[in-house]
Amino acid sequence: MKRATWVAVLALLLAPPLLAQETDEKEPQEKPQEDTLIKGGIDSGGFGALVVRFGEVADQFATLRGVRGGWIINHQFVIGAGLYGVSNGICLDDDRDCRFRELEFGYGGFEFEYIGLWNRVAHYTLQLLIGGGWVGDGGEWKEAFVAEPVANLELNVTKWWRINVGAGYRIVAGLDAGSLESSDLSSVFGNVEFKFGSF
Repeated sequence: MKRATWVAVLALLLAPPLLAQETDEKEPQEKPQEDTLIKGGIDSGGFGALVVRFGEVADQFATLRGVRGGWIINHQFVIGAGLYGVSNGICLDDDRDCRFRELEFGYGGFEFEYIGLWNRVAHYTLQLLIGGGWVGDGGEWKEAFVAEPVANLELNVTKWWRINVGAGYRIVAGLDAGSLESSDLSSVFGNVEFKFGSF
């Protein structure tokens, strides 16, 4: 009788741990998931673009040509770079005949862009360039800080071709070039882009 009593007590003591172990084996616990800013997979694309801009430089009409490109993340966010320069003559002579002094101005930097409503034929983009520029008049070159916010209307022509039309403002600061000031190179401009790539 005593032996039966001890067996019953031992069985009661061992039963919960054995049952818990069996339950754990049947229902494995899920591993904790790592939290990230971007959920799920990332759709990547890229593009290159030919750019033409129209505005004022040193109180004269200027055409700037450039190239830009970037990595497109989830069809909406772009990280890239651009390079631009004045393509027509900007005269610094008093008589504007460009015999002695002609302005040379170029700039480039990192670019960040947001593409809104990307899956529609017509949508908008917002981009920002942050970088530096160089200014010369045939002699010593000077450097300056350049930033450009730009807003565009973008048209999906084909799956690999986009056309942008918009406007922006060039902010130049820190220029020390004698007769030229930062405000001489800061200006509103029109923007036209032809983008080719995987969007």
